[in-house]
Amino acid sequence: MALLRRDSLGTGQLLRLVLLHTAWEVGSGQVRYSLPEESKHGTFVGRLAQDLGLEVSELVSRMFRMVSKGRGDYFEVNLQSGVLFVNSPVDREEGCGQSPLCAIDLEVIVDKPVRIFHVEVEIQDINDNAPVFLVQEQNLGISESRLSGSRFPLEGASDADIGTNSLLTYKLSSNEYFTLDVQVKNDHSRLVELVLMKPLDREETPEHRLLFTATDGGKPELTGTVQLVITVLDANDNAPVFNQSVYEVTVLENTANGTLVITLNATDLDEGINKDISYSFSNLLPPSVRKLFSIDPDTGEIRLKGEVDYEVKTLYEIRVEVRDKSPFPSAGHCNVLVEILDINDNAPELAVTSLSLPVPEDAPPGTVVALISVSDRDSGDNGKVTCSIPPDLPFQLVSTFKNYHSLVLAEAVDRERVSEYKILVTARDEGAPSLSASSSILVPIADVNDNAPAFPQPVYTVFVKENNRPGAHLLSVSASDPDLRENAFVSYSVVERSVGEQQPVSSYISVHSESGHIYGLQPFDYEELQVLQFQVSARDAGFPSLCGNVTVQLFVLDENDNAPAVSAPGSGRGSPGPELVPLSAGAGHVVGKVRAVDADSGYNAWLRYEVQEARAAGPFRVGVYSGEISTTRALEESDGPSQRLVILVKDHGEPALSATATGSLSLVERPQAGDRVRK
Repeated sequence: MALLRRDSLGTGQLLRLVLLHTAWEVGSGQVRYSLPEESKHGTFVGRLAQDLGLEVSELVSRMFRMVSKGRGDYFEVNLQSGVLFVNSPVDREEGCGQSPLCAIDLEVIVDKPVRIFHVEVEIQDINDNAPVFLVQEQNLGISESRLSGSRFPLEGASDADIGTNSLLTYKLSSNEYFTLDVQVKNDHSRLVELVLMKPLDREETPEHRLLFTATDGGKPELTGTVQLVITVLDANDNAPVFNQSVYEVTVLENTANGTLVITLNATDLDEGINKDISYSFSNLLPPSVRKLFSIDPDTGEIRLKGEVDYEVKTLYEIRVEVRDKSPFPSAGHCNVLVEILDINDNAPELAVTSLSLPVPEDAPPGTVVALISVSDRDSGDNGKVTCSIPPDLPFQLVSTFKNYHSLVLAEAVDRERVSEYKILVTARDEGAPSLSASSSILVPIADVNDNAPAFPQPVYTVFVKENNRPGAHLLSVSASDPDLRENAFVSYSVVERSVGEQQPVSSYISVHSESGHIYGLQPFDYEELQVLQFQVSARDAGFPSLCGNVTVQLFVLDENDNAPAVSAPGSGRGSPGPELVPLSAGAGHVVGKVRAVDADSGYNAWLRYEVQEARAAGPFRVGVYSGEISTTRALEESDGPSQRLVILVKDHGEPALSATATGSLSLVERPQAGDRVRK
C-alpha cells in the first residue's frame, strides 16, 4: 500500500494514496528510504527485497506485490532484481504542502507464509519554487507630514518549498528615504515593514518607485520581485492608530454567517474630517479570505460571511487598514489573527479493500481477509478513531500500521455450516458527540474437498429371487456430499472381492457409476449362493478425492425349481427284489419307507407322500410326511401273493413339483432276511 503522508504539528492530517495489502504477520521494524522530489521515472530508490530479508529468486513464487487503490503508481518493484524504483515523479508541494515531513508509506505483501512489511520513503524538498508576491505592484500613500521612523507594513512573499528553501530575505532598491525592517514572529513568519528614514516632500518628489525583492535560502537561490509605488500625500498631521497592532481571536468552525468575529478600534487625533475614519481590508488581502469575512467601514466590526472549515485552514491573517477622510488621507494598519477551532463535524472515513476472497474453508487462523484504512479530518479527540466488528464472528480486527487494520480469520470456518459472512465494520471517533461510519464486507467461504460422500444408512438389504433375469435392476444406492461442484460429484463402484470359489463379486453384479443403480449380471442360484455381501464405494471428484463405503446384503430367495429326488422304498435291509411282507403282520405293521429329498428350501422342500392310485393300495398306505409304508389291517390270503404300489412324492411349492416311486410287496409266510422293496 502506498500512503502519501504529511505530518504537521497542528493537525497530523493524512493525505492518502492507498496501496492495500493481503497480509497478517507484520514484518518487524520498518525500512526507510529518502528521495528528492521530482525524481524521474526509473530512479533507483533502494534494494527493497534485500533490505526486507527476502530472496529475490522467491519474489514471483511468493507473489510479492503492492496492490494499489486510487493513485498508487509512484513506485514499482523489479521482481527480477528486487529493486524499488520511481515510476512517476512526486511533487512534494502538491502532496504535502508546507508540512515539515512528507513521506510515502508502502505496504508490501508476500505469501507462503503471508507477511506484511512497512516501507517509508521520505520525499525531500528541492528548491523548485521561487518566492511569489500576490501582486506585481504594491501601492502606498504616505503623508509628507509623517515623521522619520514611521513604519508601513508590506505584504511579503510566499515560497511553496519548506525549510531553508523557504527562508526568505528581503531587500529594497537603493534610495535615501526608505529602508526595510523584518521581524520574526512567534509562528516563525516574517513581518516586513517599510521604515521612513527622512521626511518626504511632495512638491519635490510626488512619487517614489522602489524594487522590493525576496530571495529564498535554496541552492541555487531563487528570487521574486514586486514594484513598490509610494505616493506622497499633502500634510495630514495625524494618522489613525489602532489600539492594538495585532488582534487575536478564536472562532469555531461552521459558525453561522453574520456572526461577529471582532470589533476593531482606531482613533485619529485630528479634528474635523481628518478625524473621521473608515475601516477596510488591505488591498492585498487574498480573495479567498474576502469571501469569508466582511468589515463594516464605520464600526470596524468584522463578521463572517462564509463558512470557515478547520479542515481547510486553521488560521487566517487579515490585514486591516483604517484611513481618515481628509482629501489626503493618512492610514493606520493592524493584523487580525483568526484561529479556527475544530469541532467534531467530520465522521470517520473508511476504505475497505477485500483481498483474499473468497476465503477457503481450510484457511488457517490469521489469514488476512481485508485491509481497512480509517481517517478523520478532525483533530485531537475528534480525530481519534477506533474500529470494531460485531462479536461472535470467526474474524477479528488487528491494528497493523498507523491508521490501518487487518481483518483476519480468528478461527476455522466451515462452508457447509455458513457459506458467507456479512461483516459490518464500524469506525467511531472520540468526539462529543461521537460520529461514526460503517462499511459492510461480504466474505464468501470457498469450498474445499473436506467432506467424503456419505450414505444415509450403513447397510442396504435387498431380497432377490433366484433365476433372476440377467441385467435386471436389483436396487439403488445413493450418497450425498455437502461440498460443491466437482467436490460434490459422486461416482459409484463395487469394492472388488472374491465370492465362493474365487469368483469376483463383479461377475455377479454391477453398479452404474453415476446413478448408483445396481444390476444383476447373471441369474442367482439359491442352491449355490444364499447371501451375497459386498461393498459399494462412492467417490467424489475433488483433489484429492474422498470416498465412503456402504455394505449391501443381497439375500437370494428360493424358487421351486427342483423336483423331489426319490430313492427306492424299503425297510433299509438293502437286499434286492420285492419287499417281503409276512401274512401274519397286523394293522400298522411298517413294511418299508420311501426316501426323497428336495434341493430347494422351506415350503419348496417340504415333501408329501401319497399312493398315486388309492384303490390299488389294498391293505397298505403311505405316511403323508414320513413316507413309511404300513398295513392298514391284518393281511389275508385274499390280498394275493403280491402288491405293486406307485408312491407320489410332491413338494409344497407353487406350482408343486413331484416324483414317483414304485414298490413291489410280496406276501409270504416268513420273509427271509435281506429282502426289500425294489423300485
